[in-house]
Amino acid sequence: MIKVQGPVVLYQDGVHEAARRRRSLRARYAYGLIFFTTNLLAWFVRDYGAKLLRGLHHVPVCGAGDSKCFQSGGVLRIFFWVMFATTFGTRKLHEVRNSWHSGCWILKFLVYAVSIIIPFIVPNIFLQLYGEIARMGAGIFLILQLISMSHFISWCNKRWMPDSQSNQWYGLFGLFLSTISFIASFAGIAVLYVLYAPNSSCAFNIFTITWTATLVAVMMAVSLHSKVNEGLLSSGIMGLYIVFLCWSALHSEPQTGRCHTRLKFANDGDWATIVSFIIAICAIVMATFSTGIDTRSFQFRNDEDQLEDDVPYSYEIFHIVFAMGAMYFAMLFINWELNHPTRKWSIDVGWVSTWVKIINEWFAASIYVWRLISPVILRKQAANNEELVPRTLIVQCSR
Repeated sequence: MIKVQGPVVLYQDGVHEAARRRRSLRARYAYGLIFFTTNLLAWFVRDYGAKLLRGLHHVPVCGAGDSKCFQSGGVLRIFFWVMFATTFGTRKLHEVRNSWHSGCWILKFLVYAVSIIIPFIVPNIFLQLYGEIARMGAGIFLILQLISMSHFISWCNKRWMPDSQSNQWYGLFGLFLSTISFIASFAGIAVLYVLYAPNSSCAFNIFTITWTATLVAVMMAVSLHSKVNEGLLSSGIMGLYIVFLCWSALHSEPQTGRCHTRLKFANDGDWATIVSFIIAICAIVMATFSTGIDTRSFQFRNDEDQLEDDVPYSYEIFHIVFAMGAMYFAMLFINWELNHPTRKWSIDVGWVSTWVKIINEWFAASIYVWRLISPVILRKQAANNEELVPRTLIVQCSR
């Protein structure tokens, strides 16, 4: 019996760890649903809170007859910051913080409810300060999203681009994806000209679209250069991404009608506005979720072997991505301006939103081009240093 006890205990421990690991992985989808619900609730409070929650006018944030508190306090959420603070440093599945991350949902619901109430009862100065922090957090979230996108492009390029050791069908599929990506990129640019530059007076839109087309062409040329030899797939996917950012930036412009060739929206509740609003929310939630679960992209060391009792992903990175994603959503809902009213059923409309996306597009293209040329520059510097050492030795010997 003594000889059998050891393996039995180890087997039971392995079963418990496997169950904890499954609960931890399933918890990601629960948090994704919480994130989606949080943003829907933020939209509801922003648009309808002033009518349905009139009793809140006596709290410090909301003055008498002031509805701006529902647009600022209603969209700022701190739940994922609480989860980040309480799960920071969790490394093993048997830790109490792992159980808190993967379970205790009733207690977490109470914490969530308190986190929703807090923005309405704190003094307005704290709300303004958190709003400024939220702006910075939203900017950091865009950078994290770009890092995740870069890792995804590298993964696609390694998997699908042909080489001497890869499967022939993989190579054909990679070439097919490359062709489709560039056709879609330039077709998208043509559509942007039609929708957002219908006449020569739309100089800003014409410049933005033309510069996007130039960036796509430059990325393609650099990736095909003999010293880089990256192939077309990565530049094609990145081209699609920056064309999407260009469209998103132009879509965020205040609609004057002169430079927007589209169906005219009737009222705030027009069906086309509602559908585009819901699609925008779902798209950003999916982007945040995919960035949040890709925690290995943001770790400094990814080569460490994972033990059986290690947590399957970094909880603090997961929650901080969702926290900054909530900040980004808050900025979208208030158009990056804390004290200005927004139109119902609108999201991310205004010149500030437009410029944030344009700068994000240019930054993404610059980072991608630098990622392509940096190995070439570093190799050239290393070669120059190797040539410099023998010359120095010759000079010293001649002396």
